Amino acid sequence: MNIAMGADHAGFEQKELLKNYLVEQGFTVHDKGCFSEERVDYPDFAQLVSRSVATGEADFGVLVCGTGIGMAMAANKIHGIRAANVSTAEFAQLAREHNNANVVTLSGRFVDVETNKAILDAFLNTEFAGGRHECRVSKIMELE
Repeated sequence: MNIAMGADHAGFEQKELLKNYLVEQGFTVHDKGCFSEERVDYPDFAQLVSRSVATGEADFGVLVCGTGIGMAMAANKIHGIRAANVSTAEFAQLAREHNNANVVTLSGRFVDVETNKAILDAFLNTEFAGGRHECRVSKIMELE
């Protein structure tokens, strides 16, 4: 499975740790930046990751910033993206199961790396339930 990953300066440290974790789990990770703790603008990286998912280059996207909120807002501007900012593994599971989220955004400042690993495990190992949720996701996509 191909994962596009990105972060701003506030999420850089956790991005690096989480990237290594995903590679150890057997995922192919495409690191879209940033590549240091030097200040950058998160929408630039949200766009790179989200376009990779939207075009099919990546199966899923992972974005890390201070809170994950800005990354989610920016990612959701890209046609075809359903980004969810989550802070628990249960929310990650539900984002995939009920909303067919294809990008997860994480907090590098307020959520510890072990919790973010659990979030990634839940997000990447949960299938979309379809059924009654399919109509709702279709209505979300029609809003584009």
